[in-house]
Amino acid sequence: MARIAGVTIPSEKRVVIALTYVYGIGRKHSSEILTKAKIDESVRVKNLTDAEIGRISDVIGKDYIVEGDLQRIVTGNIKRLKDINAYRGLRHKNNLPSRGQRTKTNARTRRGRKLTVGGTAKKVASKT
Repeated sequence: MARIAGVTIPSEKRVVIALTYVYGIGRKHSSEILTKAKIDESVRVKNLTDAEIGRISDVIGKDYIVEGDLQRIVTGNIKRLKDINAYRGLRHKNNLPSRGQRTKTNARTRRGRKLTVGGTAKKVASKT
């Protein structure tokens, strides 16, 4: 198991896919990193040498913001939007979609479980 940027990446997968397990690295950046490090994309992580893993780590450390630093930047941006009462910030405060999606029917992931309002069942008369 190789550790890159503080993340243990799976050893059975190809390197180009395994690098996407690091927060902030997708397929495009993964391909760019491997090109800069001069490593073939089709090789498996378990077949990488320590020198190749070191080259990948160096490229990521020098050219990319990943993991905790990136998460701190993203949360700071959201906090700034909330502080200045921007529309997107208000949507974040109210746990609603912030990018223009409809909310009348969908958005269950963001809004949470559906809550039924009011009682629809008829009450049974009880004998007293």
